[in-house]
Amino acid sequence: MSEAPLRLLMVSHYFAERRGGVELVAAALAHELAAAGFTVTWLATGEGVQSAGAAYRVRPLAASGLAERLLGIPYPLPLPSALRALREQVACSDLVLVHDALQLTSVVTARAARALGKPCVVVQHIGLVPYRNPLKRALMACANAWVAAPLLREADQVVFISEAVRQHFATLAWRRPPLVIFNGVDTGVFTPPPDSAAVAQARAALGLPEGPVALFVGRFVEKKGLAVLAQLARGRPGVTFAFAGRGPLDPARWGLANVRTYASLSGRTLAPLYQASDLLLLPSVGEGFPLVVQEALACGLPVLCGRDTASADPRASSFLEGIEVDLARPQATARLFDAAITAALTRAQPLPDRRARCDFARASYSWRASGEAYASVLRRLHAPERVSG
Repeated sequence: MSEAPLRLLMVSHYFAERRGGVELVAAALAHELAAAGFTVTWLATGEGVQSAGAAYRVRPLAASGLAERLLGIPYPLPLPSALRALREQVACSDLVLVHDALQLTSVVTARAARALGKPCVVVQHIGLVPYRNPLKRALMACANAWVAAPLLREADQVVFISEAVRQHFATLAWRRPPLVIFNGVDTGVFTPPPDSAAVAQARAALGLPEGPVALFVGRFVEKKGLAVLAQLARGRPGVTFAFAGRGPLDPARWGLANVRTYASLSGRTLAPLYQASDLLLLPSVGEGFPLVVQEALACGLPVLCGRDTASADPRASSFLEGIEVDLARPQATARLFDAAITAALTRAQPLPDRRARCDFARASYSWRASGEAYASVLRRLHAPERVSG
């Protein structure tokens, strides 16, 4: 007689429709863990549209967006009905997995799991975001010390998505040694263009002109370096800057003829934009190892990013150019990126070079392998000897 599937509750602050890195990772893990035999219920704020054919359940949580409106920080505040739903779902689950220890949804869920004796895994995606605003910086530092650190110490298992994030919390005492599990990438979708004709076709479909194209993918928010990118776009009219994402700092408002924005691309519709571009720009801070870097590598693009991002996975360091990012000095940072752009565009980027980056991504980042690693962690935590002990 086969055992019943383990019931896994997964909690993130938003659903994948928001298209932030954490949300896209959560969606991929929900899919992989359901395929691994878990009964997955995913709770988050937002609409929670059920993907066609998804093998997991989604349940939206009611929340206020006041913190984001006032501070520009993605921090939903769950309403009382959401708090009740989180506690109820913990009670009827075997295991709990929460994304990011700073989020209030994670705090409530992890506390309920501890009170009810349910094993809890915390996936930590970021360390410290050095905001330009001193109030935001102070709030972030206090929140990490008073909210994230205690939650990470109490978790049955902590998983970091990169070495950089693990190093930020290296001084904490752990119940179990923390793990690093890198996110995967769908190399069936994100792949280099087969030839120059495919590049031209992708550019025509996306309305991109001839000439060099620099790509940014991510939320249009301060920590992603939008002020730096604005300086670059103004200073290089001969380069087309393509922006895929959404957020309050919309590049379309800059009024620049060399800026293109794409608000609705993801997955299969986003891949052609990578293929049509010459390089990826990511002058961001406070990242773990952004999914867009892995997607860009899978499509064969050179990547210019912050030094912390470039060092997040030592295996990838030879494929990434790390540049010092200081968001308090966007002009100075833009000059450093400008020099790197010139060097990258001067170097030829033949299709074999793109294939080498893709081959690295294919060998290093797999959603199936990531899912199997998480599944192994969860099953170990639910082992009978843990319960009896």
